[in-house]
Amino acid sequence: MKYGKTLVFLAVTVACCIGIFIVTGRQKYTPDVVLQNDIAETVRENMNDLDILRERFPDTDILVFDKNGFCIYPCGEDITLTDSRNNGDMCLAVTDGDRFLGAAAIPDPSFAEYSKAFDRLSVSAVLLLLVMMTAAVLFYIYVRKNILLPFRRMKEFAGRIAMGDLDSPLEMEQSNLFGAFTESFDIMREELKASKSRETELKRKEKELIAELSHDLKTPITGIETICDVLNLKVQDGYVLGKVEGIQKKAQQMELLVSDLLTAALDDLGEMTVNCTDESSAVLHDIVTAADTRSLVREGTIPECLVHIDAKRIQQVIGNIIGNSYKYAGTPIDVDYSVSGDYLKMSVTDHGKGVPSDELDLIMNKFYRGKDVKDSGIDGSGLGLYIASVLMAKMNGELVCSNKSGGLTVTLLILLS
Repeated sequence: MKYGKTLVFLAVTVACCIGIFIVTGRQKYTPDVVLQNDIAETVRENMNDLDILRERFPDTDILVFDKNGFCIYPCGEDITLTDSRNNGDMCLAVTDGDRFLGAAAIPDPSFAEYSKAFDRLSVSAVLLLLVMMTAAVLFYIYVRKNILLPFRRMKEFAGRIAMGDLDSPLEMEQSNLFGAFTESFDIMREELKASKSRETELKRKEKELIAELSHDLKTPITGIETICDVLNLKVQDGYVLGKVEGIQKKAQQMELLVSDLLTAALDDLGEMTVNCTDESSAVLHDIVTAADTRSLVREGTIPECLVHIDAKRIQQVIGNIIGNSYKYAGTPIDVDYSVSGDYLKMSVTDHGKGVPSDELDLIMNKFYRGKDVKDSGIDGSGLGLYIASVLMAKMNGELVCSNKSGGLTVTLLILLS
């Protein structure tokens, strides 16, 4: 059944070829010797009155030539015996015993039949060509519909699968020669879709677990910090107070890391919300002061304006930036402000080594830590600048890192109200 149409096309073409050659070759001509002899005898007997030929042979065109080859019947014909022969006429010698009287020329039936056969053959060849062309066109249409188009659809389907489109099924037709392949391709799509769905669900559960653990760790860390505050008030021993201070610093580092992990997990889950309100620019001074745990920040004058921020999230951003500067540079920090278009420009500059130029575009990637930072042995998660950059984007602002002589500058573009 799959190849039935192809066999039909070939059978029809062969049958037409056979039929055409049978029709063109079945007719054969048998010369009329009696008619030829009758014409020659009539001319010999009536050389002086050749008009009788018209009466006796009304259906035959006859030319009569004298012994020199000039036409003598019908009168006025400007043709010679040689011309007649060249035209394909049959020439009949007219003799009286051994004496040559002239010749009679009649159309050669075999030549006429040859011309007719040639015409029939030409027509047959044209018909055969049309039949073959029609069969070729029909065969091409069949091949295109049942072979080429299904292959093209499978190729396009594979391209969509490679691009991650697992929702569009592969169309199947009953007459498709590759139905089994088509069905297998679509089963593969369904399995890939199910596998991707399972993988996505596992990743979501993993992020939820990280978020839950990060949230749960905040409670004991807060408890440790509270105990340290109480001990600072109650204990007078300098040695013990030094140990308590060390514990408190480690607890603060743990709290910052846990906050970063929680924020990153919420971002992956699409649940890191930002609620912006109009705030006075003076709130930035309070945030910088709270983040300046070593009292090394030199802050410039803040222009009086309203900024559109989430105060809690901007506190997290500034805290990460100043904390990174203290951790990796350990130098005084200059904070400058200026208004630039629709933004309040806040620049935080330390006086350390800066960042290699080929890493400037990478330090805001998730979990990225530069080679110099890794070699320094300083602990870190590589999430601080990533989270700060994401939060600034969610507040319709921007975070830009650049090297300046004698340190790294992190610029915050904070949207004005």
